[in-house]
Amino acid sequence: MTSSESVSILPPNMAEQPKEITVIGAGVIGLTTAIKLQEKAGYQVTIVAEIWPTDHLSPRYTSPWAGGHHCTAIMSHDPRDLQMETETFRVLWEMSAPGHPAEKCFMRAPQYGYYFEEFSNPRNVETTPDFKFLPKSALIPGAVAGISFTVVSFDPILYLNYLHKRFLAAGGKMVHGSVQHIKQVIEGGSTVFEGKPPTPPAAIIVCSGLGARSLGGVEDTTVAPVRGQTVILHAPWVDFGATRRKFDEDVVSYMIPRRNGNLVVGGTMGADDWYPLPRPETKLAILERALALWPEIAPPEVRKQRSPTVEDLLPIVVYEGVGFRPGRKDGIRLEVEWIEANDAKAPVVFNYGHGGSGFERSWGSASIAVELMENALKKA
Repeated sequence: MTSSESVSILPPNMAEQPKEITVIGAGVIGLTTAIKLQEKAGYQVTIVAEIWPTDHLSPRYTSPWAGGHHCTAIMSHDPRDLQMETETFRVLWEMSAPGHPAEKCFMRAPQYGYYFEEFSNPRNVETTPDFKFLPKSALIPGAVAGISFTVVSFDPILYLNYLHKRFLAAGGKMVHGSVQHIKQVIEGGSTVFEGKPPTPPAAIIVCSGLGARSLGGVEDTTVAPVRGQTVILHAPWVDFGATRRKFDEDVVSYMIPRRNGNLVVGGTMGADDWYPLPRPETKLAILERALALWPEIAPPEVRKQRSPTVEDLLPIVVYEGVGFRPGRKDGIRLEVEWIEANDAKAPVVFNYGHGGSGFERSWGSASIAVELMENALKKA
């Protein structure tokens, strides 16, 4: 071998080791952010969370209770919101394509949005597939405007399990743990929740959702639940989604079809409402509003004979859901702060406060969080 052909090989202990990163929270925001990092070179990511997607359903774990679609017809003109939702829609659209490993989590369906008050142009929805404004003749009673486009709907439980498996397949680690204070993780890393010697991480990303309100060292009292209650019907004959919006009400009527033939009917926007169980009177109100707007949700054999009633829907109820959207007064918190704990110091990136847009902005907010973390580490 000539000198020009010689190769210098560093001993294993001198090779650059991946940076240990800890993500707090295993909801859609935590999982997506962790995947973004784990699938990049140079990082070993561990998620610490009290509840994983494979665990029992709980009101304390919000993501499984989501309605489940990327619906871009929400009033917002914030450039950052548009950036996050545009990136996320692109990723979900790719995942919903035939042949993708996540395809069975998704369904592409026509979506109709009906507005009961005049509004300015609803963001950049013209860029969504098959977008058009509805003619007056196509509006439901009482609506003053409407739009239609193709939406990506999904089963949140299936999708969360897909994200979980994808993260583990990429080499990520999961640890069950209830973090009382951010300093526990700064000093000890994820291993302290396993009874092992401490391994301080290079950085931490807080994706704790509503938990940011009580997490020590964060204690963001501007975070509060926006309670959502839904009813899931088995109505495979409904192949489109629809939403009725009036912006000064704490209810929003919608229906979202899923690939398995179920139909999510909602819902409520109960600010600072902590009640964890479905309210029977709310269930009936949800079904009454939806049936009045979209009688198509009733079984076809009933509609052939007479006008359907709520009683006709009760036999096809699969289950009811209650979830606490992690609302935040000033919107999503995406920023970084250096925090010390007993001689250990690390950049802590905050990625929480998504309200009802967690799935819709997940991949976009993950990109911003990763960029914040990497910039902080470069300046260390």
